[in-house]
Amino acid sequence: KMGGRLLRPRGPILVGILLLAAHSHALPSSPLSLSARPAAPAAARRGEGPLRSDAMRLRGGAGALGIPSFVDLAQMKPEKLFNTYLSVLAVTCAGVRLSSRDGASAGQKGQAESKESSGVKSLQRRFLAVFWLFKFADWLHGPYFYQVYASKTFNGAPMTQAMISKLFLCGFGASMLFGTFAGTLTDSAGRKKGCLAFAAMYALSALSTRSNSLAVLILGRILGGTATSLLFSAPEAWLVSEHEHGGYDGAALGEIFGWAYFGDGLAAILAGKLAGAAVGRAEGKGAWLSGPSAPFELSVVFLALGAALVARTWTENKGTPAAGKTAGLMSSLRDGWGAIMNDRRILYTGMVQSLFEGAMYIFVLQWAPSLIAVVAGGAVPFGKVFSCFMASCLLGSTLFGALARRGFAVEKTCAGMLTAATVAMGVATAMGSSLVAVIASFLVFEACVGMYFPSIGTLRSKYVPESHRSVIVNIFGVPLNLIVVSVFLSIKSLGVSGALACSTACLAVAAAAAVALVATIAADEGGASGGSLGQAA
Repeated sequence: KMGGRLLRPRGPILVGILLLAAHSHALPSSPLSLSARPAAPAAARRGEGPLRSDAMRLRGGAGALGIPSFVDLAQMKPEKLFNTYLSVLAVTCAGVRLSSRDGASAGQKGQAESKESSGVKSLQRRFLAVFWLFKFADWLHGPYFYQVYASKTFNGAPMTQAMISKLFLCGFGASMLFGTFAGTLTDSAGRKKGCLAFAAMYALSALSTRSNSLAVLILGRILGGTATSLLFSAPEAWLVSEHEHGGYDGAALGEIFGWAYFGDGLAAILAGKLAGAAVGRAEGKGAWLSGPSAPFELSVVFLALGAALVARTWTENKGTPAAGKTAGLMSSLRDGWGAIMNDRRILYTGMVQSLFEGAMYIFVLQWAPSLIAVVAGGAVPFGKVFSCFMASCLLGSTLFGALARRGFAVEKTCAGMLTAATVAMGVATAMGSSLVAVIASFLVFEACVGMYFPSIGTLRSKYVPESHRSVIVNIFGVPLNLIVVSVFLSIKSLGVSGALACSTACLAVAAAAAVALVATIAADEGGASGGSLGQAA
């Protein structure tokens, strides 16, 4: 909608979420069964039989309301279980979105609308259009990352899993080694140029998947890893700088972050569908837009569209060095590191970013093996699981927006979210033999992921200095990549449960850092108010 308020396409989004759930329920269930623990000898112990049903009805339990109980969920086939989860998530997400829309008073709405200038709306449109195109291109790479490299042959033999793993590590290694320098150059040369560089490098990385040359594939992964560092720093740095230079209300920035990652979840679902359709095209071997490389080739189109919008609609902005500071590469790195060490708020924000995202990438590597281990025959309906995960992310980003509009401090909501994520991952680690417990824990964690990205974007906008924003964000990425590479290299000895335990530990420390951030801010505010009272006396 225009007319004096931020763009908020609620109606179509809610309808889309509910239609997605309805479509999933309409799909036939596959004849999968849970990999079972030994069955209880009695029907009553299994939760079956008239005695159990009557007891539920007499107590007014979930069965009396038509809501599946925990026992009912445990007995469902995986396909039906995930459909049930998806429907609950879709309805909950729609409910939170509707309630948050109507929750503010008329006075609050009028006050908010009065602050939303045409400049804010223009900034939102320019940023979101580019961000969603870039993220859509990024999501197109995800579903068939393994398959595109597994389809390559060398000396007549297919690429081994060990070789694919090494290619995977090349991307993380490149992000760790070159990402920090790329962030420094982005601050000094300009964030607009950094976004254009991302599009160019990511497009070359995508096109490299058509090659059967190992050298070209390695180069592609190096370019992709470096480009990813730019994706997670340059657009955000550009947005925050434009927002600060425009002198806009800080609440608008949180609103933009909320919509950015809400749309990111929808983009992930649509990208997965489009990637599957592109891979399924029946064309000749080596044809464009067919086979496992098709999603990568298709992503170039969206990268080009995003780059065109950047070139046409974005103005350039750069990090402004502090007084007496030079803008050289090493001096920028040194100044960025000094800013982290001299301000505990920046340090704690960086710890949250590094540890949460490290835990998240460990989860990305291990959720599939975790589910395969508890489903009979390993026949996991991955499409349904992915849809559930994305619906959970949408719920998390929606919840972030609802809490922000009600005035909850992002530092406190972030601490609560990290605590919930720690508990969820701990349950998944401890109860790894139960499909219901594992998937429920994973869905809670994915909801926390949905809350995390707008939360960390808002925190960085508040505490990371404008002069070195990109370089500091990429410095935070160094321990993140070290965590992921270390766990990945030790996965044979750790196993799935050990990797999830590492993820839980990272989340616990991140939660402690978030609590320390809240305490630091409270202490700073207390000191400031005490000083003011002393001066008044």
